[in-house]
Amino acid sequence: MPPLAIHDQPLPYVAKLPERPTDAVTLVVIHCTELPDLATAREYGEKVLYDSGAGNSGHYYIDRDGAVYRYVPGTRVAHHVRGHNAESIGIELVNTGRFPHWFDSRRQAMDEPYTSAQITALRELLTALQREFPNLRCIAGHEDLDTATVPASDDPARQVWRKRDPGPLFPWDAVVPDSGLQRLR
Repeated sequence: MPPLAIHDQPLPYVAKLPERPTDAVTLVVIHCTELPDLATAREYGEKVLYDSGAGNSGHYYIDRDGAVYRYVPGTRVAHHVRGHNAESIGIELVNTGRFPHWFDSRRQAMDEPYTSAQITALRELLTALQREFPNLRCIAGHEDLDTATVPASDDPARQVWRKRDPGPLFPWDAVVPDSGLQRLR
């Protein structure tokens, strides 16, 4: 099998993100973009949101066809999950999730399945990351780590999950058992 092809496309602010040694990485966090396509995800990732000149982004993005893009090297701390950025790698799978009504209480279903090409690429990427990061031992979904709720956009008296990704259709049983990583919940 040929090595996994990773397309390097660094975000404009990548040099402003804090550096870290490879042994600091212990966790992979699986996300879905909750956006319609990779181009829109890139636009969101390029938005500057912090005084440092950086924004929110995963390290890797896997498009529906299985193509893998690296927007942030793993030796930099990306902003992708509250409280766990310093020790984690964020992997975003292109998927609509709840787009464009993320917080509407009537539209919380996440019903786009992940493609087999995405899952195959994810498994290969996890193997590659374990070679690169010697202390990588755990895997979690964004929803496992960020359990906050927010007022629903359609009814502020109701609460919805702030993050639901990768969501109920993510095939944990096809990813975790052979990954060598322990799932955190």
